[in-house]
Amino acid sequence: MELSALIFSFFCCCSLIFSGVQGSAHHYHEGRGHNHRGDYGFRPTKLFVFGDSYADTGNIRKTLANSWNIPYGITFPGKPAGRFSDGRVLTDYVAKSLGLKTPIAYAWRKIGAKKLRYGMNFAFGGSGVFDTLGDLLPNMTTQIDFFENLVNESVYTKWDLQSSVVLVSLAGNDYAAFLQNGGTIQGLQGFIPRVVNQLAVNLKRISEFEARKIVVTALQPLGCLPRITQLTSFQRCNNTQNTAVQFHNLLLRQAVAKLNNETRRSNIFVLDLYDSFTTILDQKNDLKAGKLKFESPLKPCCLGTCAECSCGSLDDKGKKLYTVCSDPKSAFFWDSSHPTQAGWRAVYTTLKSGVEQFVQIQQS
Repeated sequence: MELSALIFSFFCCCSLIFSGVQGSAHHYHEGRGHNHRGDYGFRPTKLFVFGDSYADTGNIRKTLANSWNIPYGITFPGKPAGRFSDGRVLTDYVAKSLGLKTPIAYAWRKIGAKKLRYGMNFAFGGSGVFDTLGDLLPNMTTQIDFFENLVNESVYTKWDLQSSVVLVSLAGNDYAAFLQNGGTIQGLQGFIPRVVNQLAVNLKRISEFEARKIVVTALQPLGCLPRITQLTSFQRCNNTQNTAVQFHNLLLRQAVAKLNNETRRSNIFVLDLYDSFTTILDQKNDLKAGKLKFESPLKPCCLGTCAECSCGSLDDKGKKLYTVCSDPKSAFFWDSSHPTQAGWRAVYTTLKSGVEQFVQIQQS
């Protein structure tokens, strides 16, 4: 199988929402007299998020992404809300474990100004560290520019940042763009270091804003996505593709170790989605936090009914071109690329203690 099969499709045509998001400069500054330097007893006040569909909570334009179509959101909040799942995604679970409410999506900040106090989510489904769909999607550098503009406008201050946690999600869209734009399998070996190097540049830039803690995702096992495993009737992952993912993750760990050494702050943590996904998909562990095994774990709950169809697709007459399983809680994957809410809950259950230890949250 060609390695080009390993990456996500682009979730239809994704795009920014620029209209109606230029909210007035509300100021949400936390107490300046607090000690933000000592890690012990740290209580984060905000979560800022950068990345793609694994973290996006509503930045994608409604008319251009299936995440705004039924049946997305049927578990939470009960209707489509821009999340690429039936319910909650990684951002929601990270926020909850930090004792915070889910931060508002950047595109909705004007109408949700009261929620700015919880931080902000700049992640856009389909994006990467480089441009993935020309200028239709903000790459991670542009997302950080959005954040910097808010800091320059004093919507947030350095005091806010010193009491914040940052989540950075990178789930593989750069590799899709590379291969779809004529990149070769041989060239991919040289492209992976470029992706990780740019991610490291972004992490360093975020760190220079004095964000207290930064959590960055390792790449999940792309060879286990339903888009790939459908070729084996959802029975087997593609190990060749997962080997490429492991190369990405090795370089990421090396880059993070270097950044932590340079800053002498050890404020960047790799969230190991690869290990978490494979632990659950292998079905070898019943974790104490609850039964995390899934029936047919490689088979998604929501499937398109034709070759060009995907979850949420409709024909010209509005007829559904997809099927949905009877119980999304029984499935790990929601669609061809993304976990269900139950899947994300299982993933984060395996990661929660590591995150909380890294952040060193003060217990109330």
